[in-house]
Amino acid sequence: MSLLGFVILLVIAAICGALGQALAGYSLGGCLVSTVVGLIGAFVGWWLATQFGLPPILVINIDGQPFPVVWAVIGSALFALVVGLLTRRRSYA
Repeated sequence: MSLLGFVILLVIAAICGALGQALAGYSLGGCLVSTVVGLIGAFVGWWLATQFGLPPILVINIDGQPFPVVWAVIGSALFALVVGLLTRRRSYA
């Protein structure tokens, strides 16, 4: 993968991560964290799609590497939701 392809991949992952966090209603951090959440979400979403036998939706090829945009957003939302539930502060009254 070329440097330009890698940068494009990171930008798309950041957008998917930010959308996933917005859907989950929990923000884990800034732009760098959104990029990581987007990349993790792509793996989680793609894995879930293959487990349930779902077809790839809106796959973008970047230097010959497929990136599942819809599954990345869904996986990012699930990942942000799980992390948000695990790290939420609890008030003991």
